[in-house]
Amino acid sequence: MSAQKVLNLSDLEQDTAVRVEVDGVPMAVVLDGEGVVHAIGDTCTHGDISLSDGFVEGDTLECWAHGSAFSLRTGRPLNLPAYEPVPVYEVTIDGDDVLIDPTVTKAVD
Repeated sequence: MSAQKVLNLSDLEQDTAVRVEVDGVPMAVVLDGEGVVHAIGDTCTHGDISLSDGFVEGDTLECWAHGSAFSLRTGRPLNLPAYEPVPVYEVTIDGDDVLIDPTVTKAVD
């Protein structure tokens, strides 16, 4: 599978998450304060809650329900109650197009 357009870069607001679904895979897409676009799995690993309804601060996305914050760069939870990471997807920007391949996750050390 190849990367698919999920939205326009101009549609993203800084420090706000947007939920998209690519081939049945829910993702939260975020334009952070440094202008970097991130895509992580949209489902909190603690409570099956949509992360895109949460709060963006710096390079984290916090689940609104129980407060677990996930790194937008690694997908790792930074505090409890979540302890399992969410997937992080490669994002490609082509002009105004934001492209994501739901089968390609970033390697996290």
